Amino acid sequence: MPPGVKLVAVSKFHPIERLMQAYDAGQRIFGESRVQEMVQKVPLMPADVEWHFIGHLQTNKVRQLLPNVSMIHSVDSLKLLQCINKEAARIGKIVNVLLQVHVAQEQEKFGFSVDELEQIASGTDDLAVSNVRICGLMAMATNTDDEAEIRSEFARAHAVFEHLKHGAFSGNSSFCELSMGMSDDYPIAVDEGSTMVRIGTTIFGEREY
Repeated sequence: MPPGVKLVAVSKFHPIERLMQAYDAGQRIFGESRVQEMVQKVPLMPADVEWHFIGHLQTNKVRQLLPNVSMIHSVDSLKLLQCINKEAARIGKIVNVLLQVHVAQEQEKFGFSVDELEQIASGTDDLAVSNVRICGLMAMATNTDDEAEIRSEFARAHAVFEHLKHGAFSGNSSFCELSMGMSDDYPIAVDEGSTMVRIGTTIFGEREY
């Protein structure tokens, strides 16, 4: 990875043996998308692993997830953000989160619109989410072979990130991460300003279901 780009090894559906191989090679950030699977893996891995949750998160899974997670990439609704804050306050923890911005053509992809992000950014004091640290944005590109489309979507996500970083979040030094790019498209994502890529297949091979 280029300097300044963090690698999140997406370890979902892979056994602990594979994760330990990556760990022994120096990998410390692992990404999971199922709460139950992550919770089961945490005690089996070394204590210095940083666990990132990258999947769609349901509010009824937040309590189970929070004690184990270092960062949640996929905060895609105000309801979820407030739920995370409430549970984090209950256990006395500050939780790092990324707000998911919707830039893909597929409507089924989750995430905030740009307008919604503006509203959240300008109203964080009113939201009183003091146990949540908003560290940046996460984006997913359309699942397509059209590299021009993928580049355009990543460029748009980066533009939104920069706009918020120098605008509504200008006083927030924690707002510095842009998580975008997976095994098939991470080189384009890095070109377009990603600071964090989520790679599974390239590291671990095909998933074992």
